[in-house]
Amino acid sequence: MIKWITKLFSSTQNEENIDNIKPEVHEHPKNNIKSVSKKYLIVGLGNIGAEYVNTRHNIGFKVLDFLAKKEGISFETVKLGSMAEYKFKGRTFFLLKPNTYMNLSGKAVKYWMDKENIPLENIFVITDDLNLSFGTIRIKPKGSDGGHNGLKNINLVLNTQNYTRYRFGISDQFKKGQQIDYVLGEWNAEEEAKLPERLETSAEIIKTFGTAGLENTMTTFNGK
Repeated sequence: MIKWITKLFSSTQNEENIDNIKPEVHEHPKNNIKSVSKKYLIVGLGNIGAEYVNTRHNIGFKVLDFLAKKEGISFETVKLGSMAEYKFKGRTFFLLKPNTYMNLSGKAVKYWMDKENIPLENIFVITDDLNLSFGTIRIKPKGSDGGHNGLKNINLVLNTQNYTRYRFGISDQFKKGQQIDYVLGEWNAEEEAKLPERLETSAEIIKTFGTAGLENTMTTFNGK
């Protein structure tokens, strides 16, 4: 009799416990976890042709060339440009040098952004800036074209200004009416001497952007 009562009580408790247990819900990861892309499109702006290689306006190309050489990777001719693929800490960086000339840069950016399915927040554009003193670093998550034809076309083609850009200061040491000659002119001796350190920093900026995010990159490098 006692054993029967004990069994009955135990059974009642189990039923109560079962009623209080919440069922596990197994949702598909795609329904509740935002996938994070580990692919980045790093665009260096410039003009193709030997006559432009060492000009101020081609700093975007120069930064990517430096990183590629440092990491032992090479560029290949692809549609609308030259590209090198760089892998670092689980990320893939597509280093793109558009061959469309500066004022049509957006065409190449849009094509490779779509082809590799790279989100807007993983686009990083490197350009020269007359409004900053030589070598000054300015990384921003968005902004106007500032009169830069490359950025102007990217804004137009992407229909947004909300992409990260790295402005490399080239200063504005030119006389009135000589802006084009200055921008398309070669670095002077003093600038040439300081470029290696600035290019080294620029390479670190790219890697930091992909591994630590935009906010950390801006905090670490802006104004340096």
